[in-house]
Amino acid sequence: MRNMKLSYINLFVSDLGQAVRFYSETLGFELLFEDADFGYASFQTGPVRLAVAATDDEALVGRHTGIGFAVDDLIAAHQALAEKGVEFSSPPQKQPWGGFMAMLLDPDGNSFYLDQVDLEAHA
Repeated sequence: MRNMKLSYINLFVSDLGQAVRFYSETLGFELLFEDADFGYASFQTGPVRLAVAATDDEALVGRHTGIGFAVDDLIAAHQALAEKGVEFSSPPQKQPWGGFMAMLLDPDGNSFYLDQVDLEAHA
């Protein structure tokens, strides 16, 4: 099992069309697949794909996902996304463990880390 690796992450959403627009148009991820009848879409996000699956189960949406998106410049990314109307539950701030991150929300209230990769840029 040495070659096992994380390939994709599924995230539950209440409105597939709204999620597809948010992840492709707002966040800029490449849409790889969308099937409204199946209620599923996937995006190229780097080495790991992100997929969204529509559900009527309200308990599965609007949660802390534990998923982190990495950017080179957190201040610039935060500003650009805020200008597009993205809501943040936490602004960019240095973390006690040495990181520099913010928390963003998708239209369903699912929360994500937004981390700066190069910590030297804002040291």
